[in-house]
Amino acid sequence: MHNKEYKKEKVVKYLIFTFGLAYMIQIAVWLLYKNGNIGAGQLVMAGMMFVPLLGVLFADGDIKNMGWKPNIRQNVKSILIAWFVPAILTALGCVLYFLFFPKHFDLSGSFLAASAGEQALEQLRAQGITYPMYVIITAISSVTYAPVINALPALGEETGWRGFLYPQLKIKYGKKKGWLLGGIIWGAWHWPLIWLIGYEYGSEYIGFPITGMLLFCIFTIISGALSDWLYEQSQSIWLPSIFHGAINAAATIPLAICSVMEGTTRLLGPAPNGLIGGLPLFIFVLIILLKEK
Repeated sequence: MHNKEYKKEKVVKYLIFTFGLAYMIQIAVWLLYKNGNIGAGQLVMAGMMFVPLLGVLFADGDIKNMGWKPNIRQNVKSILIAWFVPAILTALGCVLYFLFFPKHFDLSGSFLAASAGEQALEQLRAQGITYPMYVIITAISSVTYAPVINALPALGEETGWRGFLYPQLKIKYGKKKGWLLGGIIWGAWHWPLIWLIGYEYGSEYIGFPITGMLLFCIFTIISGALSDWLYEQSQSIWLPSIFHGAINAAATIPLAICSVMEGTTRLLGPAPNGLIGGLPLFIFVLIILLKEK
């Protein structure tokens, strides 16, 4: 699927373009948030997922041979893992978190009101949908159609990270060091958002924003290793994209049933990028890593 030669010049060009453009976009997102245009900012963030794909094109990377056929019959096991394991591991992490913090469990809709405004709850009520029903509907979507829908924008990132950068890093440094370095790079790509708008963890925790930046890199190292493992197993760029889409879909559920929090507790969970919420994902990936040479 890939050649075995490390292309330093292409890697450098890819990183300069991908980080340069993404960081400029993230500053624009911050300005939109600062002026109260949160919806527009979220749309711009979604568009940013295609920057790594543009980076591959800019660096003249090998797009054609990334494995564009899903090869469904040969990849049934990998597809099942990519599609359903994120929801299972996220649910386990969520349960673990609420065992530690049972008072944080909340089905009042405070999360939706805080993220989308009180009018979002009013719209649900107007349609005869209670908040628990909304959570169930969202959970069902996360294991049915959401992984595929989310895989389309996720493909923009996966072509860059798993399709281009990770193979190059593994040629240069070996598989495990490549996974480690690739995960740190992927996490660092998000750092301005973590600093400027409190992406993922808010802005009131101990050691802001450095603690959040480091913790998010742990998450990207773990999830990046599993994404790349799926890519290796399937030889198809669609599998890590589905996994990426599935984990993005599943990660919203724990937040939807948790009280709105600020402070250091947000570093713990209940989403899978928290220390407690992410434990099942970490253990699952550790088991895979121990089997790898």
